[in-house]
Amino acid sequence: MGTLSLWIFGILFISLPAAYGLTSFPKNVVAAMKDDPNPVTLTCDVESGVPVEWKFTSNGGEMEKMDWDSAQQVGANLNVSEVDEPMVGEYSCWSGGKKFSSTYLLLRVPEEEVEDADSDSAIRCWARSYNCNFNCSWTLGKYTAVRLGLGQDCIEGNKSCDWVSSSDGGFQFELSHTLSPYAEESTMFEVTAEAINDQDFLKMTKRFYLRDIIQPDSPEIVRCQEVGEELNVTIDPPSSWSTPHSFFSLEHEIEYVYKDNGKTESSPAPVIPKRISKLRVRTRDSLVRSAWSQWSPWKNVLTGKKKLCKCKNTAKYCCPELLPEDMGHCKRKQGGKTKSKPN
Repeated sequence: MGTLSLWIFGILFISLPAAYGLTSFPKNVVAAMKDDPNPVTLTCDVESGVPVEWKFTSNGGEMEKMDWDSAQQVGANLNVSEVDEPMVGEYSCWSGGKKFSSTYLLLRVPEEEVEDADSDSAIRCWARSYNCNFNCSWTLGKYTAVRLGLGQDCIEGNKSCDWVSSSDGGFQFELSHTLSPYAEESTMFEVTAEAINDQDFLKMTKRFYLRDIIQPDSPEIVRCQEVGEELNVTIDPPSSWSTPHSFFSLEHEIEYVYKDNGKTESSPAPVIPKRISKLRVRTRDSLVRSAWSQWSPWKNVLTGKKKLCKCKNTAKYCCPELLPEDMGHCKRKQGGKTKSKPN
């Protein structure tokens, strides 16, 4: 096997991924450790026995023909060893002027060499419920394309891995799983991330139980019913939470502000003092003590019959349930305020 003569197609070097357009994963990517004498093999998708020529597109320089001792062709495939920055780029195989396939060769970045980051900080995951999907985000800004996969196939880089790419360009992902929400968890999820830019390839795996990433959406404050000198607050679980709610129970925390002194207090119980100006609520899984949800928006509290007509705006106010006679009174009151238009 002889030394391969490669055509080098140079393009002006720029720091952005536009050099290769690597804002998404190419079909074929191979990562090599820098200066590793053990070769990596780039395969050509061509029938056996067809003579092929390999071409290479890299950063910098002008088009030239050169001998490259560290790249050797074996049949239709190409072995590349001692990979360094000038050898990073797109390798394509050709025959009869036709391009059959191409592979991007990048430098593998060991996870332990990533500064100020590990899999726990680079990959953040959360689940709004115990249903069959959860969300993850990628936090390292150096990379221009990222994909996530779930399970052993993705750890091993098998073609059977079902990779998920970000749909909005913001490195936000939604992954699906088949775990029954009623079963006790015995196996951890394994989420693998592959991240690339125009030169580097990074692979990380994060392991966790679904119960450890549960964070419900914010609950909804339905009403504030007066009971003597107290309020009984009715709270509905978030619509995204798992059902039945009797099985997937939640606990709430209510935060409220007193009218007279502006002091803020909180309570895990639904019965709170009546003389408050506003309140909000958050929730969490009561069994596994999950992360708290975000606080719901503040709602102003209205008590007393004189203010009941404002209670039609339930997004802004927390009020008692309006009875039919209350609604009729409010309609008559509104009608009395309406001025007749001049003829």
